[in-house]
Amino acid sequence: MRVYQRYLAREIYSAVTLVLVAFLMLFAFFDFINELENLGKGSYQLRYIAMFVLLTLPGHVYEVAPIAVLIGTLYALTMLARHSEITVLRASGLSTAAILASLAKIGLAFILLTFVVGDFIAPPAERAAKRLRLEATSQVVGQEFRSGLWVKDDMSFINVRTVLPDSRLEGVRIYEFDRQHVLRSISEAKEGEYLPPDKWRLKDVAQTVFEKDRARVGRLPEAVWQSAINPEILGVLLVMPERMSVASLYRYIRHLSDNKVKTQRYEIAMWKKLIYPLAALVMMALALPFAYLQDRMGAVSAKVFAGIMLGIAFHMLNGLFSNLGAINSWAPLVSAITPSALFLLAGGGMLWWVERR
Repeated sequence: MRVYQRYLAREIYSAVTLVLVAFLMLFAFFDFINELENLGKGSYQLRYIAMFVLLTLPGHVYEVAPIAVLIGTLYALTMLARHSEITVLRASGLSTAAILASLAKIGLAFILLTFVVGDFIAPPAERAAKRLRLEATSQVVGQEFRSGLWVKDDMSFINVRTVLPDSRLEGVRIYEFDRQHVLRSISEAKEGEYLPPDKWRLKDVAQTVFEKDRARVGRLPEAVWQSAINPEILGVLLVMPERMSVASLYRYIRHLSDNKVKTQRYEIAMWKKLIYPLAALVMMALALPFAYLQDRMGAVSAKVFAGIMLGIAFHMLNGLFSNLGAINSWAPLVSAITPSALFLLAGGGMLWWVERR
């Protein structure tokens, strides 16, 4: 890496780090305040709240990484331009394409950071945070659903009233249909415990079997139920698709496909997970035109404010196109890539306009 590239990298990395830390402190403060309403429930004390907030920070890093890169790069480049360092580089024969190539090299670190945090650190950290809060407050996951969780497994529909933090199930109902979609039996169990690799031990089971014009009811103290449903899949249902890892999304999409259930939302989320880290390069390209503007076109604070607005717009467009794609059945790749493509076109247009001046 050349001297000017190392200098650019140092300025950009320090600015982005400062912005990212500021965002994380802000999110941590609001998360802490929000969790205080649960203080005193069960054994949920201040130390658990602090641990919960710390465990949610990787998720915030993933969410705000492109915005932090945009604001940090914009600030660093604007300050360099204010001190005429960008002008000196261009006067020395450094073309816009060369500057963009240098920014791309610097941005590789942001791509790697975003992907690693979003795929390997944030999902398990968020699960650990939820588990910590559930265990401390003695709550159950299913409380946020009126009738519990609903899962399709081959020709059966499973309803689980509550999922306990240790993956045990309470209030299990299994509706089994035949190939003609006729209800064959309804099984109700008070509790279910997972037996790897593909079985559940159901306790206090009441089964109603439908035979032509009559129904037969039986009771068992215990029964073994074989199913492709496992704690990992149930855990997936309790986490937003956008917060899942690529591997978990892929496995769950296959499970839904095998059971002929729509996978649109999860496919969009998987493509977003793959494309989202590349948004760092788009944000850096978008910041470059601001560095070419002279001071008379606006102060540093105004440009930073513009960067914040652009970052918010990018975040909103990401959510908007995900919802539009799921509603209108767009191709998942199109829904995931459109926001980044639009901002890349906007950055290219701004750069062309600035250079024309």
